Amino acid sequence: MPPAATRTALTVLGTVGAVGAGAAIWGVGIERYLFTVRFHDVPMLPAGSAPIRVLHLSDAHMAPWQRRKQEWIAALAELEPDLVVNTGDNMGHVDGLRGLRTAFDPLRGIPGVFVHGSNDHAAPSPRNPLKYFTGPSKVKHTSEPLDTQALDDYLTDELGWLDLNNRVGTMDAAGRRIAAFGVSDAHREWDRLDALPGALSALRSQESADLTLGVTHAPYRRVLDDFVDLGADAVFAGHTHGGQVRIPGFGALVANCDIPLKQARGLSSWTHGGRTVPLNVSAGLGHSIYAPVRFACRPEASLLTLVAQA
Repeated sequence: MPPAATRTALTVLGTVGAVGAGAAIWGVGIERYLFTVRFHDVPMLPAGSAPIRVLHLSDAHMAPWQRRKQEWIAALAELEPDLVVNTGDNMGHVDGLRGLRTAFDPLRGIPGVFVHGSNDHAAPSPRNPLKYFTGPSKVKHTSEPLDTQALDDYLTDELGWLDLNNRVGTMDAAGRRIAAFGVSDAHREWDRLDALPGALSALRSQESADLTLGVTHAPYRRVLDDFVDLGADAVFAGHTHGGQVRIPGFGALVANCDIPLKQARGLSSWTHGGRTVPLNVSAGLGHSIYAPVRFACRPEASLLTLVAQA
């Protein structure tokens, strides 16, 4: 029989191994299918205003075989949102648009806006997950290109959503005129923040809006700061996956951008230049097909009900 110290060490190693295996089984086989809606009331409208229900979708990373995810997203239409904000990375496969149609078709006719993430242009590729701990992931140029034009045609022509990739625009939702502006994926440095001030000035000279929204895929500080300066009343972002693997009681270990880790998921606020606005960072609906895991970070959509200030 081995000595007591050896038996204790073997017991500890066995326990650690069992916990690790259990965590892997949970994250890969169970939690990534536990879709949830995060509900928030956000007091930001003028006194006496009727509420506006905003459905925030992000990071679907859709593959055609992901039917549980498609059916769950489709059922979100039952929440009866007034506006949909889509913060990108919709595609997770070269044939992902087929799955997106199943997921998004029930939202047809609801006003919406969208911006791109990199996985609206290029399919995901295998990566070493440990490299995320060294900082934001590096750009890879070997990924298979996606049919971005077909995706955009679907979102704009069929769903009627507004393309905010380095653009501005207005729409009517819940009886209010809403202005919105956005940028393409800041993680890939596709954001053209310099294009927004002139476009916003021209828009504001032509019409007034009851509310102004800023929309980005990756919540880099430079983007959030400029959005606040440009007059956004609220900002929406995705990209982080909420860390994708979180430590209970601690939170995200990585954000894949320079936002503070405590703001890598959920509703918080962002302050710059003396203004503070609500910031919602969605942990997203999916994951890369090469990293099929969620741990302490369920796939999610958000329903933010914008309500009158007291």
